[in-house]
Amino acid sequence: MENGDGNEGASAFHVPEWMQIQFADQKQEFNKRPTKIGRRSLSRSISQSSTDSYSSAASYTDSSDDETSPRDKQQKNSKGNSDFCVKNIKQAEFGRREIEIAEQEMPALMALRKRAQGEKPLAGAKIVGCTHITAQTAVLMETLGALGAQCRWAACNIYSTLNEVAAALAESGFPVFAWKGESEDDFWWCIDRCVNVEGWQPNMILDDGGDLTHWIYKKYPNMFKKIKGIVEESVTGVHRLYQLSKAGKLCVPAMNVNDSVTKQKFDNLYCCRESILDGLKRTTDMMFGGKQVVVCGYGEVGKGCCAALKAMGSIVYVTEIDPICALQACMDGFRLVKLSEVIRQVDIVITCTGNKNVVTREHLDRMKNSCIVCNMGHSNTEIDVASLRTPELTWERVRSQVDHVIWPDGKRIVLLAEGRLLNLSCSTVPTFVLSITATTQALALIELYNAPEGRYKQDVYLLPKKMDEYVASLHLPTFDAHLTELTDEQAKYLGLNKNGPFKPNYYRY
Repeated sequence: MENGDGNEGASAFHVPEWMQIQFADQKQEFNKRPTKIGRRSLSRSISQSSTDSYSSAASYTDSSDDETSPRDKQQKNSKGNSDFCVKNIKQAEFGRREIEIAEQEMPALMALRKRAQGEKPLAGAKIVGCTHITAQTAVLMETLGALGAQCRWAACNIYSTLNEVAAALAESGFPVFAWKGESEDDFWWCIDRCVNVEGWQPNMILDDGGDLTHWIYKKYPNMFKKIKGIVEESVTGVHRLYQLSKAGKLCVPAMNVNDSVTKQKFDNLYCCRESILDGLKRTTDMMFGGKQVVVCGYGEVGKGCCAALKAMGSIVYVTEIDPICALQACMDGFRLVKLSEVIRQVDIVITCTGNKNVVTREHLDRMKNSCIVCNMGHSNTEIDVASLRTPELTWERVRSQVDHVIWPDGKRIVLLAEGRLLNLSCSTVPTFVLSITATTQALALIELYNAPEGRYKQDVYLLPKKMDEYVASLHLPTFDAHLTELTDEQAKYLGLNKNGPFKPNYYRY
């Protein structure tokens, strides 16, 4: 493969029997969901920087819990194992309930677990992971374990861990090193505990943000001699990988899951279309009808936010740097503006560009009283929050993740989650969406781990098209959806295999 376009890897990809798309007339053994009842998990796993804030409404624990650092505790699970570090192992029962309810909304992972656990395509895999540790991640980890892998896990975000879920994983025997509210030192200590283990060395990496990969490069570069590949799901982490590849420093093949069709469309577009309203409602109790909103960025996240707000009756403006995305916004009926043109009149400012300093102190000074400012981008760099921490401005905490920033003349803005990712910090993300993302991650791990030597070089690859189609097909039974199967004549006419892939790599969905 050249230039990381994914073509060579896709053409060489072999589809195992358990991965064939099933049509409506075939028995859907995975169509039934578990019937166990438990708490609904309101957490998720998504890309953002390691220091971003997270405050899940579903977490069993809160800030009133024991403040003793887990690093200072001696804990063992019911089997006497102490190879973990979590807030409180006694919370395992509550975490197990959250995992069970998450399983009901993750049909593809459960189907993958049932179909492939006999073959165990990850037998011998030693996976070190660094992602958000939530109920949905737990379903992914337990699926990887069922497929034969050994796993060690740390959190990619110091606030996103659900303590009860981490406890449930530790009770089940997974070496987990994470708790909500880690310090920066704790964060790197947890990653090191996953990697630096006597008698155990990883041969696969699953990363969200690139911090785990960075740590191994920095501290244990010799480990890459035995590592078969890296799977990365975040914008930030993928950017880091491409930088390494461009500099000739990428030692192993890497799979860019972030830019797979199923991740981009469902995690970014459809997910944000729902979660933007959830986050704003929970934090502000506002009514959207008639409100003037400016959305900075019209990528997949921006498209989802704009569609939701327009449907609720808001007047939506869009800012963009890309003329193609800008034209899409115009054709979708949105007014394209510069932020400075509308900053004095809008009621809500939403950033979703992935860039830095999109909303500056100058913009913040010009906003009208009670303007709501929030971020839906991948990290906390889009709004210049640091410029607001000056003596002349007063910060007033209204409720969790909601601050009033008050100017000397009495004007105030409503800042949500201190400029960090709104849907993760203030509300929830649908578990079903995470089923799509997690299944994509699992298949990428299977592909890289089992790929014959030479299929993938030391470069960054996109997920083979066939895998994207397979992930989508696993979720169709949830909707009682029936795929149409090509006849032999039709397949020959189109020049396709009856079982896919159905679109070329250059196709834009």
